[in-house]
Amino acid sequence: MNLRFYIDPETDLPHIYNHDVLEKEIEEVFYNLGEDRPGRDGSRVAIGQTQSGRYLKIIYVPEPNRIVPLLSPPIN
Repeated sequence: MNLRFYIDPETDLPHIYNHDVLEKEIEEVFYNLGEDRPGRDGSRVAIGQTQSGRYLKIIYVPEPNRIVPLLSPPIN
């Protein structure tokens, strides 16, 4: 899976770190997807479970040949 993470300009780190989420967890959710629905302004919302059992809601933008996760707050 080809993911490109949004880099927070204040920290120079992936924005998902602000939500205590790792890149590996994003991949796990997309491989174990429970729900994927349209969001706003061309975004999509994916909900799924990581291998450790956490549920994440991932707001992402699909691009040709890759996915750009923007926000991924844990559900539980």
